Amino acid sequence: MTYRQHIMGGLPYRWHNICRFCSMQKDEIYLVTGATGHLGLTIVSQLIADDKKVRVLALPGDKLNSRLPSQVEVCYGNVVDPSSLEDFFRVDPDTDMYVIHAAGIVTTSLEYQQIVYDVNVKGTQNITDAAIKYNATKLVYVSSVHAIPEQPKGKITYEVDHFDKNLVYGQYAQTKAEATQYVLDAGKKGLDVTVIHPTGICGPNSPTNNHTAQLVITCWRRKMPSGVVGGFDFVDVRDVATGIISACKKGGRGECYILSNRYISIKEFFRTFKNLTGKRQPIFMAPMWLVKIFMPSYNCFYKLKKRTPLFSTQSLHILTTNSLFSSEKARKVLNFITRPFKETLADTIRWFKKEGVIA
Repeated sequence: MTYRQHIMGGLPYRWHNICRFCSMQKDEIYLVTGATGHLGLTIVSQLIADDKKVRVLALPGDKLNSRLPSQVEVCYGNVVDPSSLEDFFRVDPDTDMYVIHAAGIVTTSLEYQQIVYDVNVKGTQNITDAAIKYNATKLVYVSSVHAIPEQPKGKITYEVDHFDKNLVYGQYAQTKAEATQYVLDAGKKGLDVTVIHPTGICGPNSPTNNHTAQLVITCWRRKMPSGVVGGFDFVDVRDVATGIISACKKGGRGECYILSNRYISIKEFFRTFKNLTGKRQPIFMAPMWLVKIFMPSYNCFYKLKKRTPLFSTQSLHILTTNSLFSSEKARKVLNFITRPFKETLADTIRWFKKEGVIA
């Protein structure tokens, strides 16, 4: 044994350095809002699978709280009430705190809804302010590609560094644009922030009230009278969740990242669904001008039935917008990868069968 090994308790010097480094590593915790939603729950599940310490903010009395994994620490509160966030953000000063703000209300209604503004804008402001107050290591905010002004047809949409609610269409997009700018402004004041812009999220473990889930269920039950000309960029929820978690450590300060896959037309959606299930789907794709003629009657029917329509004026608008997005930046920086849409759709159908939603 050398003299150096002797004074290090018999350990070689290099191993002593490794042990000292390990002892100096800080604990870390992930705080997640929107954890009972489709994306939030997927984020939480991946973090738990990776043995991370996770704390979630849950609404008191929310029936979806039962979906949360038993390993998570649950704090009850509401993003619109700053006083209810104290326990959620109270973390040991020696612990790295990564905040993933995934809470939000997605709506395709053109009618102004105060709750959408309160949650999407004021809620984001409250979470951002608390992240500053409690010295969060990092805030990753889940925005939307709809916060980015639409590009002319045929032109690819890339990340931007400034957001203006007056340059986007619909309340959801406008609230996301306003909230995104607030987060980026906080970044200029010292908070380490990263913004994520997912496209159309789909995949397994989905609540049945989102539009993609409704489309899958309607196709399974063969209740679609026809399709529509149009489509959107659909990305797997599991891939988005992985990208968001990666952004906690790899995301640049004040940087934005689009998480997209590729454009899927409604016609391709139907064709893929038929190939996977053997269930025939509509062949006729109605042009948008024809669909719009029948929209008033369509909306009236669903209103009388007290059901949410599969399509709305806003969702039809989205299906006709330029849906060419680049995720090149995220692929390079966050190692973001996507799986084929066919795999996503197959897993979604399989999950709905398992849950007894379709049979």
